[in-house]
Amino acid sequence: MTAEAPPAPVLTYGRLIPVTVHFDDLDALGLLHNARYPLLVERAWTELWQDNGIRFEGDWAAAGDACNAVKELRITYEAPVTRTGDYAVHLWLDRLGTTGLTYGFRFCSADGTVTYARGSRVLVRLDAATLRPAPWSDAFRAAARELLHPDV
Repeated sequence: MTAEAPPAPVLTYGRLIPVTVHFDDLDALGLLHNARYPLLVERAWTELWQDNGIRFEGDWAAAGDACNAVKELRITYEAPVTRTGDYAVHLWLDRLGTTGLTYGFRFCSADGTVTYARGSRVLVRLDAATLRPAPWSDAFRAAARELLHPDV
């Protein structure tokens, strides 16, 4: 008889994106450095949006919805990450406004069962010429709606 791994939790909202913690992500104590969590979350968002055809390649005028800026970042660390390897970031939207959005995230085990950190970030879509708030495109809004948390 062999032991079976517990089933991964079923996500009822958002997406679970795989990420990898490398040796150089750890601090002198062998813990995932606090500054790496937002970086790994950003990489997960980049992958998710690229899967939806939204890319940023350094040209602000052509960036469209990728022309945005962070207004606020909040993160709470719940348990230390003490080793390299495969993890995941659970991503969802808490709010989708005309020119801004708030997304939530969990940095978690690869199967999503253990949460190491959680937080939220507020983004504002910018007009490339003026750097003033600008509305999200219809295509972006359609993709983003699929990520909305059901309680909002």
